[in-house]
Amino acid sequence: MLSAQTGDPATASAAAKPSRQRLQLRIPRLSSPVQIDGVLEEEAWSQALKMDVAFEIDPGRNVPAPVTTVAYLAYDDERLYAAFRADDPDPGAIRAHLADRDTTFRDDFVGIFFDTFNDPRRGFEVFVNPLGVQMDLSIDETNSDEREDASWDIIWDSAGRIDERGYVVEFAIPFSSLRFQRSEGEQTWGIGAFRSYPRSLRHQISSVPLDPDDGCILCQIPQVTGFAGVTPGRNIELDPTATARRTDVREDFPRGGISEGSTESDLGMTARWGITPNVILTGAVNPDFSQVEADAAQFDVNTQFALFFPERRPFFLEGADFFATPFSIIHTRTVADPAWGVKLTGKEGRHGFGVFVTEDEITNILLPGSQSSSSASLDLRTTDAALRYRLDLGASSSVGAAMTHRKGTGYSNDLLSVDGRWRPTATDVLTFQAMSSRTEYPLGLAGELDLPTGRLEGSALRAAYNHGSRNWTWYARYEDIDPELRADLGFMPQVGTTLWLGGLERTWWAKERSGWYTSLSAGGDWDQTEAPDGTVLEREAEAWLQLRGPLQSLYMIDHGRRERFWHGRTYDEKFTHLEVEVRPSGALFLTLAATVGDTIDFDHDRAGDLLRLRPSIDLNLGRSLRLELDHDLQKVDVAGGELLELNVSQLRAIYQLNLRTFLRAVLQYTDVAYNTELYTAEEVERDNEHLFSQLLFSYKLNPQTVLFVGYSDNQIGGELEGHPLELTRSDRTLFLKLGYALVM
Repeated sequence: MLSAQTGDPATASAAAKPSRQRLQLRIPRLSSPVQIDGVLEEEAWSQALKMDVAFEIDPGRNVPAPVTTVAYLAYDDERLYAAFRADDPDPGAIRAHLADRDTTFRDDFVGIFFDTFNDPRRGFEVFVNPLGVQMDLSIDETNSDEREDASWDIIWDSAGRIDERGYVVEFAIPFSSLRFQRSEGEQTWGIGAFRSYPRSLRHQISSVPLDPDDGCILCQIPQVTGFAGVTPGRNIELDPTATARRTDVREDFPRGGISEGSTESDLGMTARWGITPNVILTGAVNPDFSQVEADAAQFDVNTQFALFFPERRPFFLEGADFFATPFSIIHTRTVADPAWGVKLTGKEGRHGFGVFVTEDEITNILLPGSQSSSSASLDLRTTDAALRYRLDLGASSSVGAAMTHRKGTGYSNDLLSVDGRWRPTATDVLTFQAMSSRTEYPLGLAGELDLPTGRLEGSALRAAYNHGSRNWTWYARYEDIDPELRADLGFMPQVGTTLWLGGLERTWWAKERSGWYTSLSAGGDWDQTEAPDGTVLEREAEAWLQLRGPLQSLYMIDHGRRERFWHGRTYDEKFTHLEVEVRPSGALFLTLAATVGDTIDFDHDRAGDLLRLRPSIDLNLGRSLRLELDHDLQKVDVAGGELLELNVSQLRAIYQLNLRTFLRAVLQYTDVAYNTELYTAEEVERDNEHLFSQLLFSYKLNPQTVLFVGYSDNQIGGELEGHPLELTRSDRTLFLKLGYALVM
């Protein structure tokens, strides 16, 4: 039975039996100030709500934690305060590194889950490692596919310190950084405390026992009452930015020198206004949509469908979870170069909503199909808009609607959608989505790419069921997508298909922490995809076995068989996939993924054999230096010999000077070798090399007050017009970005 007291340090303790009868606690208001320095010496902490973080929830199932952790919670007029005393029997084994925010989830860390609306549907996670590195995420209990989103960033203060007992962490979150319900008096929030204790196993420890057969975390954390009179203030944030870029190009490649380019500079402004504590209006004029983080190296060699690249731009990441639906109908990376943007997101009672409008200078269009997809980029200005609404029903169900709109000269795409989610039990979820679209392409594009002219009208339907408990998982899904369905503001590269899918998995858990395994899972699934005329485009059955054990290790083998239809022929394929992960120490993490089996040479319509190897090494040298090396090798053999070999390597070296400053060097090397006697679909060079280099200096006072200074270049080599070519620089770019957050 949990209890709480104030005056003396308030205490919360619990029996190890999880229950949806949630704990009722009270958080006190501080009467004296707290300095965020990682030292629990202020008298104010003696007034705080005290929580024992005492239950290991994974891999043990609500068993006593292997270490002692105490959390303290309090607030004043402006901030929510939290502190942790995390004891450790061997402080020298604590895993802690200086790093950029949101990158230290493999370290020791502590923090809180909190649900400011007390729904519980959408909440937040705030974590700090022993050196004070911040990690903040949003959590969406209505989206089982992507529950956590690290793109949510707020301005807050934190500090950490390692000592002879373990470590201490303090942090303070301004109410102006949060969204919460409207209230004249006291409020009730869901708040739970958490500790990650990674050693040979990664022990996850909670302040309350959590039912592993309940898929909703926010439904089980304590309800904490207090916060009387707190407001986000004026909740106005102005984020001016200045960027400058100069690109020098070798015009007569590979001969001649590099010509110095002109310097391009931009001034922009993004403004954020909390109309109410939980409704946010964001506007941007000439906004900074630049992307400092380079995309992971990918290469579209012998692929059917378009590659997916995640969104990284701050304007679109703000409130992105409000726009999520089962189908990916809103993927803002499709908005390439907007001149301005306006966004409104929020939640009032049971009503959640989001809307944005931008004007895009360049229009990128994904052209989907049933067997492959392509893309086009138009020199066309379009207005892009999306609207999303969701109504909460009962404890954890909802219905929603969405609309997207893109329009330019001779081009338009409109999509309407309705969706719903029903959770009849804590372990079962049913979802559905139905939508329709209308599209017209510019006549020039339609003629050039042999696209249909006139209006395209298409629809789609999706229904899914998922059961997820600690020991059993089973699922089923049905999708029907019309050939003329277009989600031009989303990412749906395949249309004209009907899909049936079903799967089952069983997990066994070890009773002892020190055994040779912690969990063993066995499962399998089956799926079939058909074209509208009944042609089976793909039928696949696979089974897998997965083992987790000491040294945070994972071993997985997956074997299957599939039939794939391509250009009038059905190919029978077998495949085996292997994955291995192991962390021999806190400084070293090794992974290997390997795939062998049959494939299709899509460019020449013939069968082939595939070998793919993807090893990676993640190495920390001391507290400040991190090296990441990964490689992707792909070989395709056909009758007559090896068709192609692709090698993609990436090395990242990050030196963190302090919590706010780092230097990063990135090298991405790609080498594609073709057998030109066998590869005849188009004229290609026998050897193609590309080396991308980037050096970046970063200073972040907070997520919006930043200074970036960068240099990058591209080098091309291998072979050119049949002659050997050493790697030769084709261009180089100097980059500067300055951003400032003015919070009022």
